[in-house]
Amino acid sequence: MPTPLHDQHPRPLLARADWQDLGGDWRFAYDDGDVGLAEHWQRRDDVFDQTITVPFPPESPASGIGDTGYHPVLWYRRTVEVAPPEAGRRVMLRFGAVDYRADVWVNGEHVAFHEGGQTPFGADITDALSADGRQVIVVRAFDDPHDLEQPRGKQDWQERPHVIWYERTTGIWQPVWLEEVPADHVEHLRWTPGGTPGEVDLDLRLARRTTGPVQVTVRLELDGRVLAEETSTVTGYRLRTRLVVQDGDHDAEPHHLQWTPERPTLCQATITVHGESSEDVVHSYVGFRTVGTDARSFLLNGLPYKLRMALSQGYWPQSHLAAPDAAALRTEVELIKQLGFNGIRVHQKAEDPRFLYWCDRLGVLVWADAAASYSFSPRSLARITREWIEIVERDAGHPCVVAWVAFNESWGVPQVAHSAAQRDAVRGLYHLLKALDPSRPVIGNDGWEYVSGDLLGVHDYTHDPETIRDRYAARLEDTVATGRPGGRALTLTGDAPAVPVVLSEFGGFTHAPDDPTTWTGYGVADTPEQLLERLGTLLDAVHEAGDLAGFCFTQLTDTGQERNGLLTEDRKPKADPESIARIIRGRR
Repeated sequence: MPTPLHDQHPRPLLARADWQDLGGDWRFAYDDGDVGLAEHWQRRDDVFDQTITVPFPPESPASGIGDTGYHPVLWYRRTVEVAPPEAGRRVMLRFGAVDYRADVWVNGEHVAFHEGGQTPFGADITDALSADGRQVIVVRAFDDPHDLEQPRGKQDWQERPHVIWYERTTGIWQPVWLEEVPADHVEHLRWTPGGTPGEVDLDLRLARRTTGPVQVTVRLELDGRVLAEETSTVTGYRLRTRLVVQDGDHDAEPHHLQWTPERPTLCQATITVHGESSEDVVHSYVGFRTVGTDARSFLLNGLPYKLRMALSQGYWPQSHLAAPDAAALRTEVELIKQLGFNGIRVHQKAEDPRFLYWCDRLGVLVWADAAASYSFSPRSLARITREWIEIVERDAGHPCVVAWVAFNESWGVPQVAHSAAQRDAVRGLYHLLKALDPSRPVIGNDGWEYVSGDLLGVHDYTHDPETIRDRYAARLEDTVATGRPGGRALTLTGDAPAVPVVLSEFGGFTHAPDDPTTWTGYGVADTPEQLLERLGTLLDAVHEAGDLAGFCFTQLTDTGQERNGLLTEDRKPKADPESIARIIRGRR
């Protein structure tokens, strides 16, 4: 099993013991006139007139700022004590995510630029370090609230949240940390379980500053038993190898290592790079499982598996898209399990890797979205493509992630029904994701207007159980081919494609009787008892639709003015959790 190190490290799949959390108080300034670059704020300390708590966005109360107005340019400054490392070692500065563009300076020297609000980046800052150990880190973030070509997800472009869009998240919103590493160290790794139980492929990339060969040792363990170990000589930057478990229990019962939500078995992995002067030791883990589809079903480890998912916006009232802390992410996953779900669709957000870690460890399947833009253009397509490449690189090693959702409800491709270019964009991103990660299903455009994809997702917010039965139990194929439950055609191919169908958004009962600001677009349940009754009758109809590959209920928690969660925004159940779980599992 993973060690306590994984519970806290910002990148649990690539964790090192020697790291320094840079969360906490940073000096902060708005730059509404965008004069900071011309006036060299990266070398000044007199302009930083506020204090912000990182990694909480300045729009959030947790940041200590709480200003939700339009401020596209932000500056951060922090002084840290870091001694220059010994010869042969390097200091890395890492950011989990900064929305949307970031420039980083250390002691006035520019060390990094990154575009993309959902994905990580870092820099080797060794050569910029001051000999006296006092290091000044400055970050400039730019996030245009009016740019609809920018991937923004559910962040509102209007000044105040409206309908189903929420307060913006600008600047630093995931952890910032330092790591000291050897010159030759692991830069990236990905685990891909093989089709045979007990086999796993490792794709490892090294950061190299020496020219000679290095030895890389990979070891897998479970409950103190070594399952596989091998040492390879690497002369370049890449190691690709297949590990095969050698274990008596595996030989007797080949499926005992397989990861499922019911039995989320994880094997501890240790990768050691034996460099010229020191070793890089990386702690990771492996979940042995395969995912796929046939014409009717989602497949887990080669067998049909019904998806019981909830929609998650990953949003907290005090910290917005940022998690309040690492413990809150574990609690979120525990609540998903408690309510009877075996999966979650993370909606319009590339979720914090620490959340994915707890899904790995506790057993929750994840459909992974990315933040959408709202205008179609070469620029918007380039931006979303770049973010997707980085999302897959970061998250493909997590066993919990079982599908990528390229587009949602034609957001970013609003004329897909009439535009060949936009249909090609959906097909293109679908095929790109398949090329980046052949091991997982990809949903091309979830909700309606299917162009291509390994599953077809339907969004249907009718609250009439008989309509649900008619559409999905009695005549599913006709519904897919000709139906318009969301007002748009479900498919643009002219027929029902031979792929599994998932009711990937439905429900949405609002229960917030004391909140006059609530948006009630999906209908209201006045009491907890009425919420359970409506949930039960609707889910009874969904469970009767045996040809559905699964469902995703909207939604897990209240978010902003959208109060249709099974939990409040403070993660309190709106009705008895055991009763909800029985309904979700079809056992009431």
